[in-house]
Amino acid sequence: MMYICITNLLWCGVYMTAKIQRMMIIGATSGIGHEVAEVLAAQGVRLALAGRRVELLRELQQKYGREQIAIAQMDVTEPSSVEALEALLSEVGAPDVLLYASGVGKQNPDLDEVRELNTVRTNCEGMVRIVDRFINYVKREPAYTKQHKAHVAVITSVAGTMGMGQAPAYSASKSMQSAYIVALAQHVRMQHLPIIFTDIRPGFVATELLNPAKHYPMLMSKAEAARYIIRGIERQKRIVIFDWRFRLIVALWRLIPRVLWERITIVKN
Repeated sequence: MMYICITNLLWCGVYMTAKIQRMMIIGATSGIGHEVAEVLAAQGVRLALAGRRVELLRELQQKYGREQIAIAQMDVTEPSSVEALEALLSEVGAPDVLLYASGVGKQNPDLDEVRELNTVRTNCEGMVRIVDRFINYVKREPAYTKQHKAHVAVITSVAGTMGMGQAPAYSASKSMQSAYIVALAQHVRMQHLPIIFTDIRPGFVATELLNPAKHYPMLMSKAEAARYIIRGIERQKRIVIFDWRFRLIVALWRLIPRVLWERITIVKN
């Protein structure tokens, strides 16, 4: 029995862990991405950080030093973002983890098309542009092997598990991200590439995306969210949903038939 447990670690609830030594975070200027950067920088992890508001990245760089933190200005909705990505990779070398934390999302009951399309561009187009370029980098980088695999982690959302009427583009873009990760996981297996994936699905986190004047159920702090993310990445979990309450909610609402879900009125926050 013990032998079976050891040779089937996942079935026994035990995860292999991998200490993060070098991470690249796309979308590190604010929110969850910035919090993860702060936590890892304090632990001495070598970081490559990218985002639109480069002045916020410079503050982190000045705090921890250029030797530990490399930065680049990047707008993932622009084709030039891949040039910034390549420059960072050249500067810091092959990271253990690429964390795609760049994202936008607001409730949009009026269906303002500018807001909807900007959400899709950042969450979908931006992710595809950056993650695909990184995978192609892994293909030619000899530092990655079967023993040292590249790890791609993307912050999606529990909202991506079902369509949310108050935020159509946001929930749909997060669903696309999760589905794209599934396809990429199959793609790298077909091509025998040393890459693993983590789909990170938070619930409500107290970031700049939320309206501070309104109430959100089961709201989590950025610090607590960062701990879940780092632990999930180190354990190389395929899907991370936090916390247990959202795991339960997601499991339950997936049982609701589509015809019934479409008739549910979501209360505005």
